[in-house]
Amino acid sequence: MKKYLLTAALMASLMTAQAQQHPLWMRYPAISPDGTTIAFTYKGDIYSVPVSGGLAKQLTTNSAYDSHPIWSPDGKKIAFESDREGSLDIYVMDAQGGTPTRLTTNSGTEEPIAFADNDHVLFSASIMPTAQSIIFAGNTFPQVYKVSTQGGRAELYSTLPMEDISISQKSDVLYHDKKGYEDPWRKHHQSPIARDIWLESKGKFTKQTTFAGEDRTPVWAANQQSFYYLSEQDGTFNIYHRSLNGADDQQITHHKGNPVRFLTASSNDLLCYGYDGEIYTVKQGAEPQKVNITITTDNDTRDLIRSIKRSGATEISLSPDAKEVAFIMHGDVYVTSTQYATTKRITDTPEQEREVCFSPEGRALVYASERNGCWQIYQAKIKNEKEKQFAYATDIEEEQIVNTGITSQYPQYSPDGKEVAFFEDRATLRIVNLKNKQIRTVLDGKYNYSYSDGDIWFEWSPDSKWLLSSYIGTGGWNNTDIALVKADGKEVHNLTNSGYSDSNGKWVLGGKAMLFASDRAGYRSHGSWGAEDDAYLMFFDLDAYNRFNMSKEEIEVADANKDEKEKKEDEKKEEKQKKADEKEKKTGKIEVAKVEPLELDIDNCRDRIVRLTVNSSNMGDAILSKDGDKIYYQAAFESGYDLWSRDLKDGSTKLILKNVGYGSFQADKDIKNLFLCNGYSIKKVDLSNNSTKAVDFEANFNYKPAAERQYLFDHIWRQVKDKFYDPKLHGVDWEGYRKTYEKFLPYINNNYDFKEMLSEMLGELNASHTGARFRPAGAILQTAQLGAFFDPSYTGDGLKIQEIIKRGPFAVKKTDVTPGCIIESIDGEPIKAGMDYYPLLDGKAGKNVRLGIKTAKGKKMDVTIKAITQGELTELLYKRWVDRNRQLVDSLSGGRLAYVHVQAMNSPSFRTVYSELLSDKNRNREAAIVDERHNGGGWLHDDLCTLLSGKQYQEFVPHGKVVGHDPFNKWVKPSCVMICEDDYSNGHGFPWVYKELGIGKLIGTPVAGTMTAVWWETLMDRSLVFGIPQVGCRDMRGVFNENTQLNPDVEVYNTPEDFINGHDAQLERAVKVMLQSLDNKKK
Repeated sequence: MKKYLLTAALMASLMTAQAQQHPLWMRYPAISPDGTTIAFTYKGDIYSVPVSGGLAKQLTTNSAYDSHPIWSPDGKKIAFESDREGSLDIYVMDAQGGTPTRLTTNSGTEEPIAFADNDHVLFSASIMPTAQSIIFAGNTFPQVYKVSTQGGRAELYSTLPMEDISISQKSDVLYHDKKGYEDPWRKHHQSPIARDIWLESKGKFTKQTTFAGEDRTPVWAANQQSFYYLSEQDGTFNIYHRSLNGADDQQITHHKGNPVRFLTASSNDLLCYGYDGEIYTVKQGAEPQKVNITITTDNDTRDLIRSIKRSGATEISLSPDAKEVAFIMHGDVYVTSTQYATTKRITDTPEQEREVCFSPEGRALVYASERNGCWQIYQAKIKNEKEKQFAYATDIEEEQIVNTGITSQYPQYSPDGKEVAFFEDRATLRIVNLKNKQIRTVLDGKYNYSYSDGDIWFEWSPDSKWLLSSYIGTGGWNNTDIALVKADGKEVHNLTNSGYSDSNGKWVLGGKAMLFASDRAGYRSHGSWGAEDDAYLMFFDLDAYNRFNMSKEEIEVADANKDEKEKKEDEKKEEKQKKADEKEKKTGKIEVAKVEPLELDIDNCRDRIVRLTVNSSNMGDAILSKDGDKIYYQAAFESGYDLWSRDLKDGSTKLILKNVGYGSFQADKDIKNLFLCNGYSIKKVDLSNNSTKAVDFEANFNYKPAAERQYLFDHIWRQVKDKFYDPKLHGVDWEGYRKTYEKFLPYINNNYDFKEMLSEMLGELNASHTGARFRPAGAILQTAQLGAFFDPSYTGDGLKIQEIIKRGPFAVKKTDVTPGCIIESIDGEPIKAGMDYYPLLDGKAGKNVRLGIKTAKGKKMDVTIKAITQGELTELLYKRWVDRNRQLVDSLSGGRLAYVHVQAMNSPSFRTVYSELLSDKNRNREAAIVDERHNGGGWLHDDLCTLLSGKQYQEFVPHGKVVGHDPFNKWVKPSCVMICEDDYSNGHGFPWVYKELGIGKLIGTPVAGTMTAVWWETLMDRSLVFGIPQVGCRDMRGVFNENTQLNPDVEVYNTPEDFINGHDAQLERAVKVMLQSLDNKKK
């Protein structure tokens, strides 16, 4: 008996040891209708716990991510989302747990919102709006669907986006709206995009809140005449109580710092919510009560996951003898043989290493590593003298060679191996002497700016006395130059000094010339999106320049006419090189050759520039042959990057290899083989026979999930601190927020939760373009679309076609399928009434699908169409939206007004606007409506404003006939610009510039201030991305556009009823305003 008691006590002790007392990052708590139980999400599973607290019960145990639990009104069921099949689908289970039932099958993302009744679940998804609505197509405005708890076909509940729905006993609906794009976890802003709470009752919509900031997550009070909701009225999210259509707000909670999230209510007004990673309850008039929760689970988080990786290389460095390639994979340094798959791991850290570089003798590597909170420079060496290659080395030692405490990156050895140059603080070019560790500055940081990692560069000269470097001079960020920098830091020369963009300088021909890329001759994008590049040579030596310009015949004559002394010198050099090669082959030891100091004529170098490529292109890297007779380069003329060569003597250009990929070239010393990394794999290109071969590797990878998340958290926090456009970070306590959110890391084991936590922290900045994004693998088979609206009122077998979408699968070929036809089967599988037909379309996008059709007259036939993706459907819906707007403007204006829509701020959109606006159809109209509603940004403000600000100054008149005018490439008549809350980034910038320059009127709604340039950084596991708004746009009055609201000249809103019923009040007002303006001018 004593033994039994001891054993039981021991087991209890072990269980207690494994239990987590007061766990954090419990998300999406939902209180049961009877107020006794709380369901919540923790580490990707659903749990339940009594309202009084205690030991939580785990309801789901699948390895997938399960989240967002919601209760049925009778408390017997819980619905939730899960990615068990790849994408997030809706599932339902018994409230006590058990095997869940999958309710939705579309490969998109579905999110549960509420139960419509005990037997139906409401969820949001971006699938298909109604044919009648004018809601802009895309993921920004998902619809709400209703699906049975038994599964089957989901019905459209609301074409209007409704978030956090709460349904009363009378079926009245409270919800918060979604006016457009902004990260859902952003905080502290008061702007037009902030959410408001609405009441929908019998088809009538009434706005319930008017606070300029965020009002969210309404829940009905027990009296059904009032509601509770979350609001940032006091600076952070707290709970408030409000009567319907009233203004008697009462604040229920007064939390500080962290936001209150996930408000739910029981039938007796017991409120439940999340705060600071924990769960609370509160009754109106009482103090909040923390629910003390204990969770006992198996250890579900592995500290170390071992694997062998054969792909995923992101950058490379070739050894001097071309026998090895060093590469970075998932933030670690590896070296592999170029002949075999033998691979050596050099670093094994949860932190990130980058920019690896071989030393000139091949026995050392230098790289940057972000350890201990800062990028610094490290060197790894082969310790055993008898070992010649890293791939086979048994003893490698590492040392830190730069320890400044300031960001230090992009290290490169000098060709003599004595020094390493690097960029400090992403701008200042510095050099460390490897012998005495002294560091000197050679180029001041004011002459460089790094927007995104890898956009600044330098290269050592062969004699180790000079460096080529990226250079912006004073204010030249948009037109970069190339500087020649002396290694002692005493001289800096702007070599290119042009108004174009010059980059990627490389020493060639033994240091007598520079190979570089420039857009000075390339076609420029029709819009501010870059230009095509060419490869150029700049010569620092007159003799080399003259020889380069000789024909093949002239070179042969010149070589034949060399005197004996010159010939003997050449023979001596060849013999010396031959002996060195033989010695290297025999000993395996690479000798670093001594290079005579270069004599550079830089005064006249800009007069000795030669264009090497004859066809400008979207060019990648380029490399010159050893004798300078050929150039090899990557160019994208079609879909991908191809490898081309040009013989610089006979002028011929040849395509060497198709789809070689994009990446920096690394060449062996004779430039007979090229090596490149395309971001995943390593390729070797044999220039002798124009073939490619994969450089295989087998990399032992140790994945440490928790340690890596800690590193990524620190990395993101530092990146924001270093790169946020405002050095004061909008006045927030960034150090304090680091502590606030770092404590959640031990309780996170998946990237869904990690993404949310990062977004919560980044959201404290009150800035646009922030937050983290997680890109999971998704469903293996994507659900295809057929390109038609189906009649939502039809309840029989099959799908009744309401409208065939123009340009869609049914419209691009003669099918005799018309509205009213019924699709009875897909690929022979009948579609029964209420049946979920999406599985019949899985994996069929881009493929022929056979449809059984019954016409309105009862005729049956088979029709084959090519199904499309959800993205292609969205584009068709967009064009349909534009067509409808154009027809409305034509109708209301009697053909007097032109209409164009700016889809995005990029070159294709600008070309569309230019083509349509200046077309024969539109150029003779009296004025133009330029609609940029729902524009998500890019960079086009100056181009559009220049296009719209034309002033006619002359006509072209041959023989008395007017045939044109100047400017012929600008709109020279009145215009207005339509705006809405969903305009973002440059979608805010363009109308701001338009108004600032006084070109015309803005019509629509106010727009949030989001005109800031962002860098979206992809993290090293490639599934996570986060944003840093790092270049602010400041007007000439000293005011930043960020968080500065733009107000229209004519303010007009579309109501929810307008959106649903297809009535565009904004567009109608724009037509009226423009016609009135034109008529007034005629008076």
